[in-house]
Amino acid sequence: MPIIDTYRNNLLRKRDELSKLSSEKSRASEKRSQQKQKIISASNAIKRTSSQSTVRTKTAEIERAEKEIASIDKSIAELDKKIAQKEKEIAAEERKINSEEEKIRKRQLQEDKKRQQENERTLKKLNQAIETQKKQQEAMMVDIDALKAVPETITVLFFATNPKGTSQLRLDEEARSIQEMIRKSEHRDSISFVTRWAVRPLDILQAINEINPDVIHFSGHGAVSGDLILENTDGSPKPVTKEAITQTIMSSSDKIHLLFFNACFSYEQAQEIVQHVDAAIGMTTSIGDEAACTFAAQFYSSLGFGHSLKKAFEQAKGAMMLVSPTEADTPALYTKEGIDADTTYIVRPAL
Repeated sequence: MPIIDTYRNNLLRKRDELSKLSSEKSRASEKRSQQKQKIISASNAIKRTSSQSTVRTKTAEIERAEKEIASIDKSIAELDKKIAQKEKEIAAEERKINSEEEKIRKRQLQEDKKRQQENERTLKKLNQAIETQKKQQEAMMVDIDALKAVPETITVLFFATNPKGTSQLRLDEEARSIQEMIRKSEHRDSISFVTRWAVRPLDILQAINEINPDVIHFSGHGAVSGDLILENTDGSPKPVTKEAITQTIMSSSDKIHLLFFNACFSYEQAQEIVQHVDAAIGMTTSIGDEAACTFAAQFYSSLGFGHSLKKAFEQAKGAMMLVSPTEADTPALYTKEGIDADTTYIVRPAL
């Protein structure tokens, strides 16, 4: 029960007690008046009679009434003390309630201000994202010759790993969502999506040699140090440095255009690899399952609609902000020197 409700209950109880004391005093005062009336009546009777017997009787009645009045006065005095004490207690409870109501009011004002600031920040980011998209749409001038160089079909190689002892990620849901969004896109036949699960370090080179992908997607865990967490043969975690990943990619294929690291703290991997491929996406901090899944699915959907790399990235951020506004700044896009993400296409758009 909130403390203010306790104070209010105490106040109601004390007011009820005060009401009972006041009623008791009223009854005592009424009895006193009755005794006073007896004294007046007996005194008048004495004045009217010449009988000594009557005088003695009435005098005795006056004495009894005066004793009763004295007793009643004593009771009234006690009741007055109790009433005064109860009024003090009521005043104290009222002060407690007023103080607690003021605290609640201040907390509410602070919470309202905080919510308003958060809403303004979120709205500002959304407006910025929308405005950026508008400017891109208005300013985009596509180089037809460059677009013709984009392959008609591409292959996305999806690596997923969730070693023993690590928090369980919904990687199957991410893969399913990506496939579903690609299927719904305009150029769905231009994208082939291939998955590899429980990936060990040596699996990477083998899969690249087999598939010869255009895009490589890593989904799983990342360490604060920037390492990717793959698996040992026993399923335990195996950290892999950005230098090792870079060397593997650099030596395997010159067809790879994009690396997508959908793992926590993977921005260092992306920054390192972008020296050798056109573009890379990494996460600047930790990212939640739902945000990661939404971002990735929308990114490939946007590519499937023939949008540029930059526009696909921004649309993916916009979709993610709808489900997790606080993670808007987590994904980061990096490009190789001389590469403009606004005019870089992975999937050929309609010409």
